[in-house]
Amino acid sequence: MNKLVKIKINIIGFIVMSLFLVSSAGFPSILNNSNNEEYTQNDVSDEVRMIAVGDIMLSREVERKMINNGDFKYPFLKTAEKTKTGDIIFGNLETSIINGRAIRNNEMVFRTDLRAVEGLVFAGFNVLSLANNHIMNFGRDGLESTIKTLDENNISHIGAGMSEEEIYKPVIKDIKGTKFAFLGFTYNFDQRRSSDGDIYGMANMSITKMEENVKKTKSKNDIVIVSMHAGTEYKTSSSSFQENFAQKAIDAGADLIIGHHPHVVQNVQKYKQGYIIYSLGNFVFDQMWSNETRLGAIAEITFQNKKIKSIEFIPVKIYDYSQPTILEGTEAEMILERLKF
Repeated sequence: MNKLVKIKINIIGFIVMSLFLVSSAGFPSILNNSNNEEYTQNDVSDEVRMIAVGDIMLSREVERKMINNGDFKYPFLKTAEKTKTGDIIFGNLETSIINGRAIRNNEMVFRTDLRAVEGLVFAGFNVLSLANNHIMNFGRDGLESTIKTLDENNISHIGAGMSEEEIYKPVIKDIKGTKFAFLGFTYNFDQRRSSDGDIYGMANMSITKMEENVKKTKSKNDIVIVSMHAGTEYKTSSSSFQENFAQKAIDAGADLIIGHHPHVVQNVQKYKQGYIIYSLGNFVFDQMWSNETRLGAIAEITFQNKKIKSIEFIPVKIYDYSQPTILEGTEAEMILERLKF
C-alpha cells in the first residue's frame, strides 16, 4: 500500500473516530464542552445580584459637602461603580428629604435638600428602608416629602408610610423569574394620627406583627428580605434583642435579615435556612470622630434557583465626612474577619 493511500485511510479513520466520540455520551468532546460552556453561561445569567449597604445619612456635614462641592452625587462618587452592578441596590435612608434650614453638626435631627436624591439615583438605589429612628424627624411633612421624592425617582421604599396599610406593605421585585419581597421594621415606635384620623409613621418591631407580615408575604413570594433597624449603638456584636427578632423572622419564613443602626459593623449568622447580617455599619455618614464609625461594608448577595447562593463583603471607609471608599489592607481584613460566618 503506497504512502498516499495510508494517509487517506488515517484521515478517514480519524474522522470516523471523531464522530464516534461526538455521538457517545460517555466521552468528552468539543461539542459537549461547547454545550457545557453554554449551560454555564445560562446558569450565570439566571443569577440575581443584590448590593446592600449600611446607614445613609445625607444631612449635617454631608449636606454641606454636597453643596460646597456643587455635586449632590459627591458621597457616592467612589462607590457607585460597585453599587450599580446589582440588580437590587438596597440601603437604609436615615434622612428626611425635605428642603429647610441647615442642620448644625451637634443636632440629632436629619433633613436634606430635595436635590440629594440625585446621589441616590446615581448610585443605583432601587429599594430603601425608611424604618429607622430619624425618618420622622420632620414629622408628617418630612415623611410625605421623602416618599414623594423617592416615588418620582422610581426608588421603592419600605417600613414607613402615610397610612397603616402603607407602613407594613412589602415592596415586590420580580427579577429573572424570582419574586423578591422586602419588609422593614425599627425598634423606634413612631406612629402618629393625623387630624382626619389616618395613621402614619414607621413599622415598629412587634414580633407578632412581623411574623404575621412575613408569613403572609412569603406565601406569595420566593425570597423575603427583612430590614431590621435595631441594636446597641457603637457595639460590634449583636444584642439578644436583635438576635431574637431576626431569628423569629427567619422562623416565620424570611430568607435574609439586613441590620442597621449600631453605626459599626457587627457579626453575621447562618440560622436555619436563612442569614442574618446584624449591622453593615455606616455607609454615608459624618461620624468622623472614631475609626469604627468610619468603617462599613457593602454586602454582595447572589441568588440562584430562588435561594441564596453566596454572600460576600467589601469593606469601605468614610473620608471627608461623607464619602465611602473601597478599603484594602489591615483594616479591611479586620472587617472581613468580623463578618465571617
